[in-house]
Amino acid sequence: MGKPKILLQLDPDRQASVFDAVVAIDAGVDQLLVRNAVEVAHVRDLVFGAIFTRGLEDLPRTAIFVGGSNVAQGESIFEEVKRTFFGPMRVSVMLDANGANTTAAAAVLAAARHIPLRNAIVTVLAGTGPVGQRVVRLLAREGAKTRVGSRSKDKAQHVCDTLTSVVPAAMLEAVAASTPEETAAAIDGAHVVIAAGAAGIELLSAEQRIATPTLRVAIDLNAVPPLGIGGMKATDKAQDRDGCVCYGAIGVGRTKMKIHKAALRRLFETNDQVMDAEEIFALGRLLESE
Repeated sequence: MGKPKILLQLDPDRQASVFDAVVAIDAGVDQLLVRNAVEVAHVRDLVFGAIFTRGLEDLPRTAIFVGGSNVAQGESIFEEVKRTFFGPMRVSVMLDANGANTTAAAAVLAAARHIPLRNAIVTVLAGTGPVGQRVVRLLAREGAKTRVGSRSKDKAQHVCDTLTSVVPAAMLEAVAASTPEETAAAIDGAHVVIAAGAAGIELLSAEQRIATPTLRVAIDLNAVPPLGIGGMKATDKAQDRDGCVCYGAIGVGRTKMKIHKAALRRLFETNDQVMDAEEIFALGRLLESE
């Protein structure tokens, strides 16, 4: 029997996420070390503590999870963790601040169950938020024609420009979605709509959804009333509503949790894995095929 599996949870929040800690324990971690209020300046010493305490043969039994509610801070910590590694002195690391990566992966996989994403027209409402940007990023890599919706078209265009520099073949279009008229135009002709907005804000009414005959899949990632897409339930999972396959946040959440736990377990297979949105999505796809 090998040494215990240790997960170091780095969280920039003053109160570290209990949710992330519970998922880690349920995923089979033996020892969970939680550090809160983590700043980039703290990362090097925390990582050194993780990699210098075990021999090379035991490093796969240690891993790092970067969480917290602030995705931008999480990304900065994640990048600093990777920069701290050198040579064989490294452990596997996963980023899922605010659940953005696992939620985005689950949403895109849900859509892919019902429609080939390559060349499909997909509108992502609140596509400039942390989850929305990752949904757009994954859709771009799948070859979807993605409309990035935002109250500010300039912000949407900035996301499009940024992602195109990462995914040169991305087919992205910035669209305004601050009024009912703009939202209707943003989803006109779309095959899929994904609402990735903040809790308690309706982005698309039931009437607008029903009035878009091309829509085959609607996915809402907000579980707090009012929901992001009207006329749906948070528990919807492949529920037919007016000829459209609908997923609510809880319906998607089951897949998200499955991916989250599987990703944590994957961290302990080797000591050199880096799990960001794309790697987490690939794992989710593998789970779908099993």
